[in-house]
Amino acid sequence: MKAPAHGLRKCSQLFNRRKIINQRLTRKFVGIFFALLVGGLMIAIFAVLIFSPQPANSNALTPDIAHLIRMSLIQAALSTAISLIVGIALAWSLNRLRFWGRSIIISLLATAIVAPGLVIALGLISVWGRAGWIADFADLFAFNWPGGIFGLFGIVLAHTVLNGAFAAHLLLARLSAIPAQKLKLAQSLVLAPWQRFAILDWPAISSALPSLASIIFLLTFTSFPIVLLLGGGPSNQTLEVAIYSAVRLDFDLKTAAMLALVQLGICVAIILPTLGSTQNFSNSGNTSSHHWPDRGIVKFIQIAILIIAIFGFTSPLLAVLQKGLGPEFFETITRPSFIKAAQNSLILGTISAAITLFVAIRIAMTMAITRSKIAKAVFVTPIFAYLVMPSVVLSLGFFIGSRNLGISNAVAAPMVLIIANVLLALPFVYAMIAPAIKSIHSRYDKQARALNLSGFKRWQLVERPLLGREIGLALALTFSFSLGDLGVISLFGTAEFSTLPWQMFRAMGAYRNNDAATIAAIMLLISMAVFLILPSLFNRSVKIAEN
Repeated sequence: MKAPAHGLRKCSQLFNRRKIINQRLTRKFVGIFFALLVGGLMIAIFAVLIFSPQPANSNALTPDIAHLIRMSLIQAALSTAISLIVGIALAWSLNRLRFWGRSIIISLLATAIVAPGLVIALGLISVWGRAGWIADFADLFAFNWPGGIFGLFGIVLAHTVLNGAFAAHLLLARLSAIPAQKLKLAQSLVLAPWQRFAILDWPAISSALPSLASIIFLLTFTSFPIVLLLGGGPSNQTLEVAIYSAVRLDFDLKTAAMLALVQLGICVAIILPTLGSTQNFSNSGNTSSHHWPDRGIVKFIQIAILIIAIFGFTSPLLAVLQKGLGPEFFETITRPSFIKAAQNSLILGTISAAITLFVAIRIAMTMAITRSKIAKAVFVTPIFAYLVMPSVVLSLGFFIGSRNLGISNAVAAPMVLIIANVLLALPFVYAMIAPAIKSIHSRYDKQARALNLSGFKRWQLVERPLLGREIGLALALTFSFSLGDLGVISLFGTAEFSTLPWQMFRAMGAYRNNDAATIAAIMLLISMAVFLILPSLFNRSVKIAEN
């Protein structure tokens, strides 16, 4: 009797082992499939831009490409430099100071990257414009405020508000990760503030600057809504706005495709030198519990920096809420056009977030069990294609492709928006999810295999409970990206199919500023609510599952 029992046990073990191997291969090939699918989409868009340009409009003026490149580079370089300076100063100040509400400010900085550019632009007009807050304050002293928010100054200011806060959040994590032992030793040596910055702070900050600078430069170089609204005319036009104008105003698809290829070439040249240093975005350690504050004039400077930074970042948001939540609020939100646009935005944002999270998790799982560095590089590279193919270029590729296939905008728009939103958010979601999945795999893979856990059961019992925070943040991030994106809908938006950003843009173009402010306030409130609710909701569900 023992022999048959032993044989049955051995067969069962072999069956379970084979089942785990098959599930492992399935997990691996599903991730490879999605990586290749993303890469194929990017190649198809690139091919469309090269091989399918339409005949040029003879009445259209040939754009000055040299001026467009020069203006795009100038505003991006200025925005990047000032954003990094502001980010370093703000991170340094927050690292030293302790006060009530500090965690709220840090959380606010974390949402900067997904704050809709349209909302920031409208908020800056409400603060710095001729009828804005500063103008009202100047009137009290009989001073005529010129309201020069349009032009290069407004573009750089808006980018600094967004990317300066983003840089500050990342660099603060670097400073907070300096080991407590180093801080205690430096404190015992009575280092002066400038010595502490040079010996401890700068090494932690400087290692992150190349990647951070390249990302901010690309985000500003490919910025669309901010330049479109605050550019102030052709003299400040960039490649992104020129692509939009070539399609929407002149319907010159050949020129638009040519400009898109020029922009792609510049973006590739910028991002390639820094691909090897992308790991600098990760936190280098646990947050130090040791607090070593500065004293005297240095502390006064830090407080001043913090006050100026808080005003600079929050004033546009508060101005949008103050103007948008006015007496015409209920009249605007009850209009059928607004209700339809809001429904489209919420549905498309939800679908895009779910698909992006699923694709990012599947690819991250594959990369966690892939040992070949070459294979990882091949399959991960398409994920970061957004860094060199921004929303207007993606939109143009889909626009030309759908037109060549004879598909109307009304039919193509929903699917195109979902695909584009997934591609736009995927690099950020993957960068958030992949390290956590890799860590879970390295720590629990052997235990999971010993317990014969595989497939959905392994996901439910092992991985999902440990990914709660990342899943919540990833969903919030993707949804907010989708909610505030104007680049894609700018070429596909019509009177029949619209989203909240397109409704807001059309309202501003028709000088219905109160309607635009109401839509901006609603978009801002939705983004803030999503970031407050989803992470805590998934954290709570994970705790319940663990208990």
